[in-house]
Parts: sequence; C-alpha cells; structure tokens
Amino acid sequence: MGIVFFYRIGNFAFKYRIPIIPLLCKAIIRYLFNSAIDCSIQIGKKIHFSYGGIATVIHKNCIIGDNVIIGSCVTIGGRSKSKMVPRIGNNVFIATGAKVIGDITIGSNVVIGANSVVITDIPDNSVVAGIPGKVIKKCKNYLDYV
Repeated sequence: MGIVFFYRIGNFAFKYRIPIIPLLCKAIIRYLFNSAIDCSIQIGKKIHFSYGGIATVIHKNCIIGDNVIIGSCVTIGGRSKSKMVPRIGNNVFIATGAKVIGDITIGSNVVIGANSVVITDIPDNSVVAGIPGKVIKKCKNYLDYV
C-alpha cells in the first residue's frame, strides 16, 4: 500500500463528495510518505512513484496522464502569482529531483532528467535536461531512456 493506493481512495471519495475521507487520505500521504499530494489531482492510470514518492509535491490543480513515473523529491506546481499549473501527457518519466513549474504542457513520451527545472512547454518525444530544462534529444520511445 503506497501513495497511489491512498490517493485512489481519496480521489474516489472526492469525486463522490464523501466527506472526511479525502482529508484523511491526504494526511496519511503527508505523514507516511512525507509528500504533498492532494486527492483532487487528476491522475491517469498506471502511475508509479519511485522510492515510495518520498518528498514529492504536486499542486492540487495538476493534470497528469497515463503511464507516468515520478521519482522522489519531484515538485510539480505553479509559479508565483499564477493560478495555472503544469499539464503532463502520457508515458512520461520525471527523474529524481526534477521541478516542473508554471503554466506549461509536457507532451507525451517525454523523459525529464534528474534535477532539471522545466519552465517551458516540452514537445512530444523529447528528452529534457538542465537548468532551465531544454530539449537535448528527440526520441521515438521514452522507454529507451528509462
């Protein structure tokens, strides 16, 4: 039983307006996994948090696609004075320590390197690295780099 288990229970309760359970699941995620993941986040199927998702922070308005792998110490959130947050496509790998910040869209089949800071849109089939994150390579299948 990890973060995804408690998230799915809390998200179900959130969608059907069942009180207290989303708050309880959020608290369990916070204290057991040292992560901030709200139950209102839209997360697709087959998401995986590496190393239990330790120290992961995801903004409550983020949209995350299917088949996404998120490393530990990852931050996905907004910028100051902006209400818009990242939208992440399908088949994305976000490595340990990466920051995805602002009103941006991450395409499908993307690999974001460790400790990268992504503040601009990333097209499909890309490998991103650096501070700020830049496309360093185009790829056909993100699994070649995971």
